Amino acid sequence: MSYEPRLKAKYHNDIKKALQEKFQYKSSMQVPRLTKICLNQGLGDAVADKKLIEAGITEMTTITGQKAVSTKSRKDISNFKLRAGVPIGVRVTLRGDRMYEFLDRLIAVSLPRIRDFRGVNDKGFDGRGNYTLGVTEQIIFPEIDIDKVNKIQGMDITFVTTATKDNEAMELLKEFGIPFKNQNK
Repeated sequence: MSYEPRLKAKYHNDIKKALQEKFQYKSSMQVPRLTKICLNQGLGDAVADKKLIEAGITEMTTITGQKAVSTKSRKDISNFKLRAGVPIGVRVTLRGDRMYEFLDRLIAVSLPRIRDFRGVNDKGFDGRGNYTLGVTEQIIFPEIDIDKVNKIQGMDITFVTTATKDNEAMELLKEFGIPFKNQNK
């Protein structure tokens, strides 16, 4: 028997049926699903210190289990001493089983480790069914060794869904177990 991530099985067995009943979809193909999770870390200080990019790539690769790539600036900005083509960030796009595994670890382990955590903000939807969550410290992930971190960095985590409306996407993410602040809506 082949391995299937826990949340992937939960989606196919439980979440799909619950969403189809709630939103009265005629076909099971209309039910929103998670297509990818994108992690992005802007490292503006990397203009002066090139080692920050390498550290960011290493940390992001450790967190996700997939090789991270650096993002380069598109144009010159003299006020920030920035040239076009200089690495200024790190990103990873997760799909398939790795995406479900990362989501599982994020919900079960990482989010509860945030100080004074009361749930994630429900205002991160973009109007097209995608949700972006900002994390202020990368040390909430248990894979990161705090002693080896030379600078605390934040990151954005974007959940891309096939939902067309924000309320459908929010319901999908709630079913997966993401704890929103205002659950009673």
